[in-house]
Amino acid sequence: MAFFQNSSVFRLTNWELMFNQWLLLHSLSEMGAVDLGREWSCMTIKQLSFGNTIFPLLVACLTFTSGCSGDTSATNAGGTTGKRVIRIAIGTQDQTINTVTGGAVIREEKLLEKYLPKTGKYQNVEYQIEWSSYTSAPPITNKMLANQIDIGNMADFPATINLTTFQKKGNGVKTILISSLAYSPNGAGNAVVVPTDTPYKKLVDLKGKTISVPFGTSAHGMLLTALKNEGIDAEKDVTLVSQSPEVGGTSLRSRQIDAHADFVPYGELFPFRGFARKIYDGAQTGNPTFHGVTVRSDFAKENPEIVVAYLRAMLEANQQFREQPEALSAKLEKWTGVEKEIFYMFLGPSGIQKLDPRIQPYQITALKNSVITLKRIGKLDASANPDDVASWTDDSYLQQAMKESNISEQDVANLADTVIGGKDALTQEAIQEPKLAAQIWVAGDDNVLSFASIKNMLTKLQQLKSEGKTVSVAFVHDRDKGWKLFAQNSFYVRSGEQVSAFLLEKDAQAAASKAGATVASFQELQQLYALKSPSQALAVTR
Repeated sequence: MAFFQNSSVFRLTNWELMFNQWLLLHSLSEMGAVDLGREWSCMTIKQLSFGNTIFPLLVACLTFTSGCSGDTSATNAGGTTGKRVIRIAIGTQDQTINTVTGGAVIREEKLLEKYLPKTGKYQNVEYQIEWSSYTSAPPITNKMLANQIDIGNMADFPATINLTTFQKKGNGVKTILISSLAYSPNGAGNAVVVPTDTPYKKLVDLKGKTISVPFGTSAHGMLLTALKNEGIDAEKDVTLVSQSPEVGGTSLRSRQIDAHADFVPYGELFPFRGFARKIYDGAQTGNPTFHGVTVRSDFAKENPEIVVAYLRAMLEANQQFREQPEALSAKLEKWTGVEKEIFYMFLGPSGIQKLDPRIQPYQITALKNSVITLKRIGKLDASANPDDVASWTDDSYLQQAMKESNISEQDVANLADTVIGGKDALTQEAIQEPKLAAQIWVAGDDNVLSFASIKNMLTKLQQLKSEGKTVSVAFVHDRDKGWKLFAQNSFYVRSGEQVSAFLLEKDAQAAASKAGATVASFQELQQLYALKSPSQALAVTR
């Protein structure tokens, strides 16, 4: 029996069940039986427990108020109370971790309701809040065009499509990027994965193979850039097909495709669930990526105070994550069906992504790169100018939200740069170098254990083994970049008593050559630090 907990069989099957339910609703909408844009006012993931199995079920909450009848509009007179009704329709992506502080956390914790204005022109108002969640951004853009969504959460690549589409087809209405949600300065989060038992180790091994990716997403942009960087012709050397994350995961398991490229969190989630292995990380492109908030200009002009209220809710959601990362990760697992360990990996201290609402040069560069890539593949015409992207943004709403919440620029920066600290769970020494730190999450525990070194973490793992405890995940950090990594999937170099981890084998080999050492696997390290004998090494699955 593996020492590390493995629930991938139940988890993925349940996800497929959830997706089938979504497909049913979508089919009904195509037949006109249900209008997902107007009547699917909220989507939450509920869980039913039967024995030791957790089944996430998709629950569609249908509303039929005057604000949803006929042509959807932001403001309607009347309503059941005689008050003026203001619809606030927000489209998010629950399973896309970068959007949760702009979506799931605000929705489930009722943070928007906390900050909505109730005086002045909003004194006699009834708010009709409509939430909808999607597996990727293109449907959000379509519904924003149809005036069925006012505020949309999406990544840089689809945001570029969103912003430029409105410029062409918005009939005088534009969309504005008003905030970032989470970002990576180097592209971490996007990834290419393959089935675990296939021989592919790098992108060049995929020549002549079939790769699926959700078209029109940040992962699509990453894949095109990565293939080009590796000298692979995306049109001649590989076959690209469009598949959503759920379909891509199923196709990987059934070997219908050779590889799948996707955005946050699937490059880590699929390996965590045990059926995929990452062979390319978006960080290798060196191109920044982010998810952010777009809003229809007519809605923002008519209701600027509501836009500010939404951003204040987002700022509080960010604060909650920084103060209680484990607790909020556990809640998000219940709300979204994505395991808490993955949320913590991305948004916890020293996480893969930075929670930062500011529109910085990273975000502008990401938008510019998206324009360039979209033009290269013929999805944008020659009139699209990368140098114009800054004019598509407006951070005045965010600045007002920060002012009203008494949050300074430095406060935001400090929250974004949260790294592992505190005391070592084994030795009580201070954790001074986050890149050398390690963590474990014991199954059933509320909090993650942090260690100043990988050596101390390995020693603690042996103690937990002797106590009969189960560990759900172990984390280490890339020695050069500081990225949070699964311990099981990393490469290690031991120099004296210091152990360093690396995402890429080539980086580990370079460090080993410099130190006169060799590259080791996690299993080999466990054997080295086993208390009694190598035979007692832990069988780690992730």
